[in-house]
Parts: sequence; C-alpha cells; structure tokens
Amino acid sequence: MTREQGMLLVAIARNAIASHLGLPHEPLPATKEKSWLDDLKATFVTLHKQGELRGCIGSLQAHRPLIIDVTENALAAAFKDPRFPPVTAEEWPLVDVEVSVLSAPRPLKVNSEQEALSALKPGQDGLILEYPPYHRATFLPQVWEQLPDPHAFLAHLKLKAGLPSDAWSKDFRLYTYEVEKFRQTENES
Repeated sequence: MTREQGMLLVAIARNAIASHLGLPHEPLPATKEKSWLDDLKATFVTLHKQGELRGCIGSLQAHRPLIIDVTENALAAAFKDPRFPPVTAEEWPLVDVEVSVLSAPRPLKVNSEQEALSALKPGQDGLILEYPPYHRATFLPQVWEQLPDPHAFLAHLKLKAGLPSDAWSKDFRLYTYEVEKFRQTENES
C-alpha cells in the first residue's frame, strides 16, 4: 500500500471514532482512486494515549471490505476493548491511531517449541497461536518492540491465549503474518 492509502485508512479510523464521540470529522486525504477500499482485507486498529496502549482490536482473516474492517475495528478498539474503559471526548485529542493491514496468515510448520523459536523473524512476524478448541491469541509484529526475545514473545503470547507460559503441545497451531502499518497523531497533518 502507498503512504497516501495508509493515511486515508488512518483518517477513516479517526473519523469513525470522532463521529461516535459526536466530534467533528477531519478532512479525508485526497486519493486518485478508491476501489481498493472494497478489497477484502484484515486489519487491526491500535490506539495509544501518551505512548501507552489504549485499545487494540482487529481481524485475523480478511472477511469484509477494507473500509468496513477499519471502521468497525476502530470503533471496537475505542469503545469495546475489554481491557480499557471506552475512549472519552476529553481524552480523544491525546490518542494516536495506528492501522495495520495484515497479510494472509501462513502456517508455521514446526514440531517443537525450539523449532518455532528458530523459525520466527523478530520485528517482522506477527504470530497467531491456536490450541483448539478454546485458546487463540495473536501478537502484531509491533509487539517485538516490547518483547524482542523470541522466547519471551512466545511465552507472553501463550499467556495471552490463557495458557501457561511454558506450555507446549503437538496440537498447537502457529501462523505468521506481516503488516503494513500507518500511524498519525492528532497533531500531525
């Protein structure tokens, strides 16, 4: 995606949240052609307030048009992330919005945790962990910034999935993906 397209996605996310809060919309960046907004894509919308996570919700599989996925995930990140209270109009000027567009997940074929750790590309791979029937979690590639060690990255992902950090099973399913991320703060143009 181009930076121009990415900034349009950020503006769409910001406007969805601002509209829900009853605040004015920002002007959308001009783009030459917008049919790509109808492409089926999976996205995550991440909110930060003064550098701290404030909400993050997304889709792992492409199942709806990009414009709808960004809009719905923006609203969910702002108002339905169970880890945080809903964003308020008063704090909105302090919130940064990041949109990540995901590639299709690819199975990571490994037979052991050590193979998984060796196969991961820190800073590049997002990772999905599934342990059917009830456990599933993901970390976007951005999480490598806080957890640069593959062992810690995988251990924390297991905790997020509701599993012990030292758990391993031949029934674990791992998938990797990459993202294109775009971020704009309130004060940028």
